Amino acid sequence: MKFNTKTIHGGQEHDPAYGSVMPPIYQTSTYAQTTPGGHKGYEYSRTHNPTRNALENSLASIENGTHGLAFGSGLAAIDAVIKLLQPGDEVISTNDLYGGTYRLFTKIFEGFGIKFHFVGMENADKIERYITDKTKLIWVETPTNPMMNIIDVASIASIAKKHQILLAVDNTFATPYLQRPLDLGADIVMHSATKYLGGHSDVVMGALIVKDEKIAERLYFIQNASGAVCGPQDSFLVLRGIKTLHVRMQRHCENGEAIAKYLKTHPKVDKVYWPGFEDHPNHHIAKEQMDDFGGMISFTTKEDSLAGAVQVVEKLKVFTLAESLGGVESLAGHPASMTHASIPKEEREKTGVKDSLIRLSVGIEDMDDLIADLEQALSN
Repeated sequence: MKFNTKTIHGGQEHDPAYGSVMPPIYQTSTYAQTTPGGHKGYEYSRTHNPTRNALENSLASIENGTHGLAFGSGLAAIDAVIKLLQPGDEVISTNDLYGGTYRLFTKIFEGFGIKFHFVGMENADKIERYITDKTKLIWVETPTNPMMNIIDVASIASIAKKHQILLAVDNTFATPYLQRPLDLGADIVMHSATKYLGGHSDVVMGALIVKDEKIAERLYFIQNASGAVCGPQDSFLVLRGIKTLHVRMQRHCENGEAIAKYLKTHPKVDKVYWPGFEDHPNHHIAKEQMDDFGGMISFTTKEDSLAGAVQVVEKLKVFTLAESLGGVESLAGHPASMTHASIPKEEREKTGVKDSLIRLSVGIEDMDDLIADLEQALSN
């Protein structure tokens, strides 16, 4: 089954009760039993829910995995992955990553005795110097948030397997429409399903997908024991979103390319970060491991100031100034004061996240309207 068909049919069955084409929303916390322990596979909705299970089967299908797990948020999904570790273990993480992930790693799990190394992974060989017998996990974002750096997943996977280290990849920006990390050797794929998978800015959810049965069993245990699951209504919404993922991502990519090229030639724009440019670092890797380059773009203006960036985003009319990304509507953000504010300024700037940086999530509107909006926002 090809990807575009998987988004609609992958892992899905018609509801056995009445043949419903879309999985019903099983808005229930508990299930009747005929005798103690005698039930139809469901006993309590923290553990299993038919609507959530339909979503989890879809997630596994589109990522070419065997097991999917849905959580109450992307951070809850990441939390479950780190709970695979023990005090004294070490993690090598991408240095340019979502601020919430950095906060979870440094403000929560470092307090439990887990050590994190934040490393630029554009050259995969660089990470070997950080590997010790205590290293248990490599955490990768690609493209990274917000600098759009590209990391060679297959090369990192080769290193991880040589040292018997787990590799987890945050695939939120690319989605399985563009990139499938399990096929490249990753052990765990993570999504903020709030973003492109849901696609309509109306739900908060996280997801994990794996192929290995033992890893799946451990994560299912953590999911149930910790209880950070999503509800059936949210599961229904994300499952509905996935069914149009392929058509939405095609337009995100088309609009993203047009806007990246427009910004690159604009006289008031300094740098544009988008992996589709041939001069983008690791563009050749993006071409190999991605099917297109996505709708996420970051840029700075030649004024190179906080005030200048704020002026631009405040003047936008079609783009909405807001947190998050991946919805049908175009969003603009200021990472230093929004998505990455939890990272200390000194650490942010080491990776290029300056006060003048603007991040765009390009939606599926008419590209002419989006370009016209940027034109008026960039004008005096």
